[in-house]
Amino acid sequence: MFRQMMKGKIHRARVTEANLNYVGSITIDEDILDAVDMLPNEKVQIVNNNNGARLETYIIPGERGSGVICLNGAAARLVQQGDIVIIISYGLVTDEAAKTFQPKVAIMDENNRIVEMLGTEPAFTVR
Repeated sequence: MFRQMMKGKIHRARVTEANLNYVGSITIDEDILDAVDMLPNEKVQIVNNNNGARLETYIIPGERGSGVICLNGAAARLVQQGDIVIIISYGLVTDEAAKTFQPKVAIMDENNRIVEMLGTEPAFTVR
């Protein structure tokens, strides 16, 4: 059996741009992608903390060190610049491996800089 597990998470990133006229996707700073083991074209789920919207799209790499988090195409209708989002990637893991699998979770500051990396999230902690 395989389980779909959270593989990586960018927690509380700030949307820097919403570009309705682009083809589609989310642009994410490549340094952030490296930290959470996400790749260009990988499917991600985005949760908007400001309005509760949830959507799925794919990643486009953004300029390293820029802090860019840009929702493109139709997804731009579900966010506004300055919104706080959570970006989650998932992976298929064997049942046995799922018991010890550790995702990479990046806690972000208001400038989309990583302030902390976690291997798991405490169930009782709200950040």
